[in-house]
Amino acid sequence: MVQQSPSPANTGSGSARASARLSGGVIATLAGGGLLIVFMAQNRQNVTLQFLFWSFTWPLWLFTLVVAALGSILWIGFGMLRRHRRRVARRDARGD
Repeated sequence: MVQQSPSPANTGSGSARASARLSGGVIATLAGGGLLIVFMAQNRQNVTLQFLFWSFTWPLWLFTLVVAALGSILWIGFGMLRRHRRRVARRDARGD
């Protein structure tokens, strides 16, 4: 049986190599953010927004940014709520 001594590139638990790679979620987030920036750069005209009795004028890029930020906050919030409900259900099922 041959024993190999660890080379400097293979030392450690391998977590450095795994963390150096980008996951699919990170790649999708970066791609989506890049597309959002391109869209905002191409749409710099002012738009008038009318909702019920409010009416105001904003640059379209700012409106896009605000809507994207609110959407991401809601997405994260609903995900946290879902995880919490599943955790409580698992706890109840175990009898803790």
